[in-house]
Amino acid sequence: MARKSVIVTSENSTGRNTRFQDQKSGQEMTRAQFAKQIRQGNYPEYHVRVINGVQTPVSNPDGSSGNNLG
Repeated sequence: MARKSVIVTSENSTGRNTRFQDQKSGQEMTRAQFAKQIRQGNYPEYHVRVINGVQTPVSNPDGSSGNNLG
């Protein structure tokens, strides 16, 4: 499988990922912006989970721990 196209660039004090960067376009996104882009189908290798009431972008599982968000 190809490497994930988005990396985490910032997280808060609890470890929640808060900012992301698309490695192909260079676009910076907040958690909410990235979640919206995923829901619109722009990042098929990710999905959105609701964790503690917050829509949270997560990588689709592929059996490799080396390319997960975080």
